[in-house]
Amino acid sequence: MGWIQILGAVALVAAAAPAAAAQAYPSRPIRAIVGFVPGGSTDLIARQLGQKLTESLGQTVIVDNRPGGAGVIAAVMAKDAPPDGHTLFFGTISTLATNVAVQPKLPYDPLRDYAPITMTLSNPYFLVVHPGVPAASVKEFIAFARARPGQLNYSTSGTGGGAHLSVELFRSMARIDMVHIPYKGSAQATAEVVAGHVQMSFSQPAVALPHVKAGRIKVLGVTGLKPLHSWPDAPPVAEAGLPGFEASSWQGVLVPAKTPKSIVGRLHKEIVAALRSPEIERRLLADGSEVGGGSPEEFGAYIRNEIAKWTRVVKEAGIRVE
Repeated sequence: MGWIQILGAVALVAAAAPAAAAQAYPSRPIRAIVGFVPGGSTDLIARQLGQKLTESLGQTVIVDNRPGGAGVIAAVMAKDAPPDGHTLFFGTISTLATNVAVQPKLPYDPLRDYAPITMTLSNPYFLVVHPGVPAASVKEFIAFARARPGQLNYSTSGTGGGAHLSVELFRSMARIDMVHIPYKGSAQATAEVVAGHVQMSFSQPAVALPHVKAGRIKVLGVTGLKPLHSWPDAPPVAEAGLPGFEASSWQGVLVPAKTPKSIVGRLHKEIVAALRSPEIERRLLADGSEVGGGSPEEFGAYIRNEIAKWTRVVKEAGIRVE
């Protein structure tokens, strides 16, 4: 065999290697990295999808909780993992967008270091107020707040998080002045509205609904673009008093950059099928979530737009995270 034939054979073998690897995928258990503690919303969806993927891919999906640094620890671990599809990263609005806005020296780049698979879900917030606030609509609340600059408090799950930046966007667009009181988690932030220590909050629907149904807080609107399946009586804020407003918390699955496109495609197919399964879809809708399942390209574009949006909000509000 001459050199030309030998080089041609080597090229054919090299070209076939990725395809062979993809066909053998997955060849061992898959690690799903979650940057938050067990029991939270990101952990729960990772475990639900992990069970489905274990069945469809024929390999066990192991959830690896790595909390700390607003998801930074997990993000770095996922970035540095081999790009072979055996590491999934459950990214969120904080790890993929708001961290970029509030932490200028992140040790990872959401747009460069990962290949997006799909958004799993988005969670619009409920605009909730204490029953003592004399407002029955978003429009009435804005008028009430404008008449009391600096006198109203609002709670969030922490400085620089999705809920905080969403209220700052609302405050800026509504031209109202309120005082931010950060707490550790959405449950505590909502409980402070129930107790009357603060007047208003953007709360996760799953956290707020028990209090709303019991009459302990009032929900005036939802921050998404359409009413939620779990509480259709709450109108979109954009339609109820603040045109153009939209904000949601969200989550999605990514893999390390340079993961073969064939593996990205396989994971996308299986994850979307799991999201569309009756039990997972029903559970997400009941919790006030909007079910994802878009293409990798759509998810990548969404992340890019969210980074730009929240970076602008942080700059205009002068938010700093120490």
